[in-house]
Amino acid sequence: MCRFLLSLAAVLPLPVAALAQEDAGVKQTIAFVQKLQTNTGGFLSMAPQPNIRLAPNLRSTSSAVRALHYLGGKVPDHDACVKFVDNCFDPASGGFSDFAKGKPDVFSTAVGIMAVTELKMPIDKYHTAAIKYLSDNAKSFEEIRIAAAGLERLKAQSPKSKDWLKEVTKLQNKDGTFGKDAGLARDTGGAVVTLLRLGGDLSKRDDILRVLKEGQRPSGGYGKGDNELGADLETTYRVMRCFVMLKARPEREEGMRTYVAKCRNEDGGYSLTPGATSTVSGTYFAAIVLHWLNQK
Repeated sequence: MCRFLLSLAAVLPLPVAALAQEDAGVKQTIAFVQKLQTNTGGFLSMAPQPNIRLAPNLRSTSSAVRALHYLGGKVPDHDACVKFVDNCFDPASGGFSDFAKGKPDVFSTAVGIMAVTELKMPIDKYHTAAIKYLSDNAKSFEEIRIAAAGLERLKAQSPKSKDWLKEVTKLQNKDGTFGKDAGLARDTGGAVVTLLRLGGDLSKRDDILRVLKEGQRPSGGYGKGDNELGADLETTYRVMRCFVMLKARPEREEGMRTYVAKCRNEDGGYSLTPGATSTVSGTYFAAIVLHWLNQK
């Protein structure tokens, strides 16, 4: 199966044969994700591997249900998935853990809320409790970033939003960007999205867009600060999310499509970097990035 099937969608109409091939590629990717669901209702992070012990977890389950949304697929056993997500909720703390009866944390709580809303579970049970848990426990930038994303799905703001906003703006450069050197685009993308979700001011949009466009790697993707040339789908997703919120586009859209296509594997799934093992998170990032690129 060609690597580039999911990235074939373009502005110009495709021939019937090409459209059929693209549709087959999407169906294969949907099947890859669906096969990761276990009899618990939760999803594995990747297909079973020799000598690797895998267990379904909330983070993978949240990625799977959201990937299926953007791919146009369905959760095979919806009711079991709902039960799995609910079992990861801890009413005593108001948070979610990655496994049933585990210890809640900020990241799992945020993605748990994303799963709840995507699965259309009754929100009242989780709404107030999750807001309180995230507000009380999100301290670091990464925790604030993911907490703000989770609260966005609830269409809610934290009572700590102003405090969080202060913590984010402390990291801001004079030109409105974030980070430095090879990590400038990634850090700017993630922080600007968080700033906007928290209701912050964005007075230097042009400087921000310049940094985002200049940070695109030769491969077409975006990468972390510890690798000046490399790219990965998670960073590409962060930066593309920022472009979307700024109502802008990357400098080389086809280059980004090409990079995403290189992360596609023969099993229909996507890896975080070309040539690596397909994962549900990599597939989610690919699905949503291509969804954004295909929007006019």
